[in-house]
Amino acid sequence: MNSYPLKFRQCIVDAVDQHSLTIEEIAALFGVTERYVYKLLRLRRETGDLAPRPHGGGAKKKLTWRHLLELAGLVARFPDATLEQLRDLFRRRCRVSVCANTIWRGLRQIDFTLKKRTVTRAKRVRKSARRSAGSK
Repeated sequence: MNSYPLKFRQCIVDAVDQHSLTIEEIAALFGVTERYVYKLLRLRRETGDLAPRPHGGGAKKKLTWRHLLELAGLVARFPDATLEQLRDLFRRRCRVSVCANTIWRGLRQIDFTLKKRTVTRAKRVRKSARRSAGSK
């Protein structure tokens, strides 16, 4: 989600500084929540600026590119393995414990698709077709 423009933020703070409306009324006027108005005021008080703070990051990825290459090798070696089986093989080989969903996301990241192994079977002939062919 993108942050509000700096001009918009400044208008909200200017309205608060005029003391003509309550925080609740200012929030309703600008279509934001009261909490957002208070966050802007705190940001100005702490930093002296209304510019949005940089993104804080998030959780680090557990699978590096080296891990993804290992996972690709496992899938190539065991094409019919389930996610749970791949997870166990991956844990033994890379010594990294992850859940099956992480294995799934890793497979999607390296563009593996869910394709079943194609096994060609001889066509089954119906018994009635064999009988009619043999009675002629």
